[in-house]
Amino acid sequence: MSHEHVSNTKRIWFVFGLLSVVTTVEVILGIIKPEALHFTNFLGMNLLNWIFYILTIFKAYYIVWAFMHMEGEKKSLQSAVVAPLIFLILYLLFILLTEGDYVFGVFKNSVIKWNF
Repeated sequence: MSHEHVSNTKRIWFVFGLLSVVTTVEVILGIIKPEALHFTNFLGMNLLNWIFYILTIFKAYYIVWAFMHMEGEKKSLQSAVVAPLIFLILYLLFILLTEGDYVFGVFKNSVIKWNF
């Protein structure tokens, strides 16, 4: 039984290009900070931060998908790897937003001064 070597050069360049475009969009948005996104709040954060979170999660997922060869695995293994990560990321976001809002409220509505 012999296996033919298949070149993945085209796939590697596609992944590189896609991740480069997403990173470039993130950098451009971070530099120009459009007012429509920066000063519009949604679920406790401005839309610009939501865009950064979504694009970063997309990049992390795509890196796992492409470079760790998850696309070739069975659905059960894909779910076993991806589902806990999605849950943990959403849980971490919830904790950070909840605790951050609480700390902000404590400092905003009390006599304690901002000392940091």
